[in-house]
Amino acid sequence: MSRIELAPELADDFDRILDYLAQFEVDDAPSRVREIIEAIDVLEHNPLIGRPVGTDKRELVIGRRSRGYVALYRYFAEIDTVFVLAIRSQREAGYTSA
Repeated sequence: MSRIELAPELADDFDRILDYLAQFEVDDAPSRVREIIEAIDVLEHNPLIGRPVGTDKRELVIGRRSRGYVALYRYFAEIDTVFVLAIRSQREAGYTSA
């Protein structure tokens, strides 16, 4: 079972997502965050499930449409650890901090 490490910058990503959900008065904001976390937990057992991006990173697609997010991560097999680097909405153009 792989270990998962979250980058400190993920706090900013979650703040941005929550601000957006609050701005549009989305009722189920806590469940959206829970869905993201549950999807990231899948990486414990399947660290290579995400699509390759570049030479050393991967993207985990979470949900779809207005509930869609993408988590950018790196997996180091040598230490069996997944480092989650950033999270963005699927509708955003790119990652803010990765």
